[in-house]
Amino acid sequence: MRATATTDFRHLLLAGPDFSLASVDPHSTPGFDGGKEQGKAALAAGADALSSLQEKLFAESRSGSEIAVLLVLQGMDTSGKGGIVRHVLGLVDPQGVHHHAFKAPTEEERQHDFLWRIRRQLPGAGLIGVFDRSHYEDVLVHRVRGLSSPAKIEERYAAVQQFEADVVASGTRLLKVMLHIGKDEQKARLTQRLERPDKYWKYNPGDIDDRVHWQQYQEAYQVAIERTSTPDAPWYVVPADRKWYARLAVQHLLTAALEDMQLSWPRASFDVDVEKRRLAAT
Repeated sequence: MRATATTDFRHLLLAGPDFSLASVDPHSTPGFDGGKEQGKAALAAGADALSSLQEKLFAESRSGSEIAVLLVLQGMDTSGKGGIVRHVLGLVDPQGVHHHAFKAPTEEERQHDFLWRIRRQLPGAGLIGVFDRSHYEDVLVHRVRGLSSPAKIEERYAAVQQFEADVVASGTRLLKVMLHIGKDEQKARLTQRLERPDKYWKYNPGDIDDRVHWQQYQEAYQVAIERTSTPDAPWYVVPADRKWYARLAVQHLLTAALEDMQLSWPRASFDVDVEKRRLAAT
């Protein structure tokens, strides 16, 4: 069926107790049976609802609320993280969004615990925070590349769970999304970057090195999802071979997370009738 306002993408995309990444078809479109044009139309149709919810979240912070949302985007290179930021978050008021793209840690960041730089980028009250890559790089890459011992990586899974529990306890709704792209689709997207001068800036020779370790990365994602999925911070795995579908799915997931927060417009802190009379007299 076509996605509607009531389509439960969370149920369809949730990485539950028996989740297997290998069984997820990256070219599939769970919850939506239309094509690209219908998907783009559905994304546009959902923009107003998401924008209104984001404005309510921001408005509540102006009356003292400390709640926020954090969207964590993970995925192999070219999986579409930047496209989610542009085409989903780009439809809401930018003053209500805090976006940070995590790169390799700087020398200063290496002097601290691996979560130090993550904490510094958590969204403030009323904001939708977006992590383009995140603290999960410090278990995924370290596991595949052998940058830390297995014992240290196990410690980090536990540290991530505690960190995320603290984030949720502080009033921030956490939405973790893995964009699951297929190896062939990634090759096609990298090929396009090499064939178009306007895409050279997006190409990183290191992406080829990671392709050599493709299976190890898939296994690392499987383990990370198993170790860090909790009732308050579950993982959602979004098939990402079709960019338009991934954007639509994340829009639905984010909209549902905001709806769950039961947001409302702040009450006036002044006498509305008095202010109307004062305004009329000017």
